Amino acid sequence: MSAAPYSALAELLAQVTPHVSPAELHGHLLGYLCAGIELDDATWLKAAGELLGQPQDVWPEALGMAMKGLRAMSAKELGEGEMAVVVLLPGDDMPLIERTRALGYWCQGFLAGFGLAGASLSLSEDAQEVLTDLAAIAQIGSEDSDTDEAEGDYMEVQEYLRVAPLLLFSEARRQLRQAQADSSQKTLH
Repeated sequence: MSAAPYSALAELLAQVTPHVSPAELHGHLLGYLCAGIELDDATWLKAAGELLGQPQDVWPEALGMAMKGLRAMSAKELGEGEMAVVVLLPGDDMPLIERTRALGYWCQGFLAGFGLAGASLSLSEDAQEVLTDLAAIAQIGSEDSDTDEAEGDYMEVQEYLRVAPLLLFSEARRQLRQAQADSSQKTLH
């Protein structure tokens, strides 16, 4: 991925808060979506405002537009049954230490969004393992190691993050559909 989308969003976010990275914001959004929440723009912007600690009315207009575009892109990927999701991270031209930190921030955001949105889900062992893995990645250290091995490890974790959330999404969607079917059955009787 080129650094352009990440850097552009970073510049917009910096106008509102220095404490939230594009990776954390994107992870937060995907966490909500993978928990089965169907976010419209207004709901997403409100949730993002809570994460940023600033309501939408103080944001630059371009940030609101970027947030809406990010939500639409992410929802479309999940809704179309893609085999992997795009994870918003710094481009390969950025130092490995910065990209590694962003992996951790993305996982922190994902876990927060998923936790806020999916509290009532009963997850399988595999799904619980994914959450455990994400929690471990969220604690990733920031050792300054630019070796080929460290780069390979980074790429492996990045690929995992592109597919692991899909298990959570499919489980949450299956549970929500089952709950809706059960509710419909009760209504018919």
